[in-house]
Amino acid sequence: MYEFRGGGTVDTDHWIGGRRVPSESTFDDLSPIDGAVIARVARGGAREADLAVRAAADAFPAWAATPAAERARVLRAIADGVEKRLEDLAIVETTDNGALIRSHRRGVMPRVAHNFRFFADFLTGELGHPDFETRGHRNHVSWDPAGPCVLIAPWNAPLMLATWKVAPALAAGNTAVLKPSEWSPLTASLLCDIAAEAGLPGGVLNVVQGIGEEAGAALVADPRVRRISFTGSVPTGRTVAVAAGANLTPVSLELGGKSPFLVFADADLDLAVANAVEQYDNAGQVCLSGTRLLVEESIRDEFVARFLERAGSLRQGDPREEATDIGPSIHPDHFARVDGFVRRAKAEGATVLLGGGPNEELGGLYYRPTLFTDVDPRSEIATEEVFGPVLVLHTFRTEEEAVRLAGASEFGLAAMVFTGDASRAERVSGRLVAGTVWVNCFYVRDLRAPFGGARRSGIGREGGTWSFDFYCDVKNTVFAPTGWGS
Repeated sequence: MYEFRGGGTVDTDHWIGGRRVPSESTFDDLSPIDGAVIARVARGGAREADLAVRAAADAFPAWAATPAAERARVLRAIADGVEKRLEDLAIVETTDNGALIRSHRRGVMPRVAHNFRFFADFLTGELGHPDFETRGHRNHVSWDPAGPCVLIAPWNAPLMLATWKVAPALAAGNTAVLKPSEWSPLTASLLCDIAAEAGLPGGVLNVVQGIGEEAGAALVADPRVRRISFTGSVPTGRTVAVAAGANLTPVSLELGGKSPFLVFADADLDLAVANAVEQYDNAGQVCLSGTRLLVEESIRDEFVARFLERAGSLRQGDPREEATDIGPSIHPDHFARVDGFVRRAKAEGATVLLGGGPNEELGGLYYRPTLFTDVDPRSEIATEEVFGPVLVLHTFRTEEEAVRLAGASEFGLAAMVFTGDASRAERVSGRLVAGTVWVNCFYVRDLRAPFGGARRSGIGREGGTWSFDFYCDVKNTVFAPTGWGS
């Protein structure tokens, strides 16, 4: 049990079949804010994975048969519960993963509630396809629940990203086993309490805590699982895909990114700079971040001057304080990984324009926002996902060169284009390999839109109808015009 600031508690056992289930062993959950052990969490493995999938399989027939309107009602009740406990969720997640309390209060936790409300509304409103005719025969498309789903969420926005998966899976009539990251496990447990209070039947949503190589591996290998959705690293995604392939289980993988951020000379420079500095959000621990700044050579110096001025005003510190702009890295292992990238880049001759190392004044897991230039586009720092507050700056002279540099990555999750020329915006965005392209903006995310990546950034799309396409068995029924009784 974890007692958090504000007087509440979080149960750190698993949630399986509508009840708390302990494990024989636990793991330590560290707060990145100060490194303290804030909770000892049940360490699940093959036994707990089996129990959870069995509970989900047992609960599936009744939940699948529940009318869509009733499923939607329960999801809206969960959204109401999230809104009632928004402050608790914000406090717990900030303590657990080090993201800003102000972001959790204003954006992240309201988005958690919206995830449930959106898919409830979509299920009972927009989901559908008009019947169509083939030689007098009527075709009718329907979305049938697939079965138990395993949903593996990352640590950088634990509850929001988990509920991007949970909400459509449950709306579709499936049951789910959620495996949160061992680096940020607590808000998933609170979600179980909220869902139970909202009237979600036992076994429809289960949470197994534990280490990925233990609990996660057992879950994705289970042949009873009908869908797997994973957000995380490329190496782990490959492991999940192999396990899913053995059982021919459909899988959705949202993996890493090394997104280009293109700034043309005709762009609104203040807008471009403001959005470029925003790439340091959540200490750079955002898969969508435009970490490769590609700036037209003629405005390079002015862009850099404005960028450094704006980035220099960022306040790094305790994420529980409203005035803080950048918090800590999530975990000592990840902090060391980010620092390794930076050290190697400096050793290879990259020039540091900003930051370049840990924040010695704060100590702990606080890493200074960093900007490199004079970087070989083929180097590690320019091609591999750092997942920290580290950006690289390249320049280009022509539109063709900009597109070529943008495409010189094995990733394809997102891209940002800043230009004052509408025709150029259309041309360039059309040539970029990315699941999402933002033009003169960043992180405008509508749940009706498809979300996912190309190349090493993943497989599949989720959002709106695409979510139901994934979480359902889509069926076409063909009705003949003849053969009917009078």
